[in-house]
Amino acid sequence: MADIGRGWRHLADRNPAAGFVDACLRGAAQVVLQNNPLSGLLILIALAWGAFENGTPRVFGGGVLGLVVGTATALALRVDMSSWRKGLFGFSPLLTGLAVPTFLDQRPLMWLYLVLGAIGTVVVTLALNAVFKRWNLTAYTFPFVLTTWFLLMAAYQFDRFTVLTKLTPKFPGEGSSAGGTFDWGLVPTFFKGVSQIYLIESWVTGLLILVALLINSRWSALFAVIGAVGATLLALWFGADGASLDKGLFAFNAVLTAIVVGAVAHRPGAWVTVYTLFGIALTLFVQMALTTMLTPLGIPVLTGPFNIATWLLLLPDRHFAPVPNHERVKDSVLHTVRDSVHLREKEGNRVRSERG
Repeated sequence: MADIGRGWRHLADRNPAAGFVDACLRGAAQVVLQNNPLSGLLILIALAWGAFENGTPRVFGGGVLGLVVGTATALALRVDMSSWRKGLFGFSPLLTGLAVPTFLDQRPLMWLYLVLGAIGTVVVTLALNAVFKRWNLTAYTFPFVLTTWFLLMAAYQFDRFTVLTKLTPKFPGEGSSAGGTFDWGLVPTFFKGVSQIYLIESWVTGLLILVALLINSRWSALFAVIGAVGATLLALWFGADGASLDKGLFAFNAVLTAIVVGAVAHRPGAWVTVYTLFGIALTLFVQMALTTMLTPLGIPVLTGPFNIATWLLLLPDRHFAPVPNHERVKDSVLHTVRDSVHLREKEGNRVRSERG
C-alpha cells in the first residue's frame, strides 16, 4: 500500500493530468480536513453510493462537476500551487456542486447555474481567506455556505428555477414538530450525521466516510464519531424535531467542529476532549439559532454553524498542547494558512533586520 502511495505521488508530480486528478481527490477529502487522495477516492465512492441509493444520481454528478470546475478555475486563476495540489480549492466547489442539484429542480439551466456557482465559490474562497488570515484563521467551508445561500435566495426570483429545500419561508415558531426517541434506531442516525456533511442521507455513506477518515487519521475518525453521537443525543435530550434528527441533520456540523477542535487544531488529550465536547454543544446551539434566523428565508443552514462555532472556539487561541508530528493531520486547511502566516512573519523579520 505504501509503495502504491509513493508511486502515485511520483506520477502526480510528473504528469499534469495525474496531478489534476490528485488535487481533485484531495479536494474531496479536504471537506473533512484530510489531505489524502485515497481518502478522497473512498469519499467519492461513498457519495456515489448514497446518491444512487436515494435515487438522485444528479447530486453525485453535480458534486464531481463542481469539484472539477473549482479545481480548474483555481488553476486558471494561478493560485498558490502548493495549496492547489493539496486540494484546498476543490472542497468548497464540491459542496456547492452537491447543493445545487439537491435544492434546485432538474433543468438544463441548473447545470449552468452550478458551474457559475462553482467558479464563484473559488473567488469567494480567495476573498474570505484574505480576510481571515488576519486572525490566523481560515474560511473553512464558508465560501460554499455563502455562495450557496446567494444562489438559493436568487433562485426564488427566477421563474426557471424551483427551490426544493422543503423549507417554506415562514416566521419562526409556526407549526409544530414531534421529538425523537432513544432506541437502537439511533445507530444509523449517527452514521447519517457524518454523511450529511456532503448533503447525503445514507448510513452506508457515513460509514465509508469514517473509514476514509481512519485511513488518514485515527483521531479524526474518533472525534467524528464523538461529534455525531454527542450532537444527536444532545438534540434528542432537548427535544429537537424527530424527523430532522433521524436524517442526521443535527450532527453533521458538530462532526466537523469535533474534527477541527479535537484532532486538527490541538493535540488530543483530556482537556482537549472536554473543550471539544463543549464545542459540539456550542455548534448545535448555533445551528438551532441559525435555523430560526433563516427559516423566514427558506434556506438551509448548511455548514454555517460549524464555521461560526469553530471560529469562536479557535479565536481564544487555546492551544493546550502542540500536535505531535506523528499524529498531525498534515496539510489541512488550518495548517496551510498558519504556515503561510508564519512564513510571511519570518520574511518580514528578515527584511527588517537587513534594513537595520
